[in-house]
Amino acid sequence: MKQLVLDLGADQAQSLDSFEVGQNAELAHLMHQFAERTSREHFAYLWGEAAAGKTHLLQALAATGNSRYIPFDAPEGDFVYSPDVSLYLLDDCNLLSGQAQIDAFALFNQIREHGAYMVSTGPVPPAVLPVREDLRTRMGWGLIYQIHGLSDDEKIAALTHAAESRGLTLSASVLPYLLSHFKRDMRSLSTMLDALDQYSLETQRPVTLPLLRDLLLQSEPKE
Repeated sequence: MKQLVLDLGADQAQSLDSFEVGQNAELAHLMHQFAERTSREHFAYLWGEAAAGKTHLLQALAATGNSRYIPFDAPEGDFVYSPDVSLYLLDDCNLLSGQAQIDAFALFNQIREHGAYMVSTGPVPPAVLPVREDLRTRMGWGLIYQIHGLSDDEKIAALTHAAESRGLTLSASVLPYLLSHFKRDMRSLSTMLDALDQYSLETQRPVTLPLLRDLLLQSEPKE
């Protein structure tokens, strides 16, 4: 069962519609504009804590076509401008190597020269990002948004809606218990919801607190 919990949903495609907006309505609207290449601003920098949704948004934008997702450890060629790519998505800028920072600086300049778009991310605002000063300046060219994490009530509401959309009935104590005994980011919580759904079908048991406890127990690493 451990394998089920860890792997289920790991390869699910991200989308802008599946991003839980919460307090990020303005940011979500902007990301749709970037997806459609209609934003007046061509650069945006998103920052926030781990699992706030930064990578989710970049991967969702990468699915829009003529886009390139660039992880911090991407090969050098990914940092080269291409006329076939109109949207560049640079993730985890704080982890860029020295050479990658030089390449990213050049890419920012090329994107601006050709009128393409760029969304980059990091854990803190550009002004305090541990990268070259000239690269920090480029990251501050456009709009800067902090991604606000969901409150517990918002997480429960989102998970309840997801369960209802698949016809899954949860007993009232399941989600509060899950939030206090499992990883708290939405990706992990959504993965566990998928696991609960499958485990309920396999065992022919309703999704109640005892079922959740069984699944959490089976997912714990064995000594």
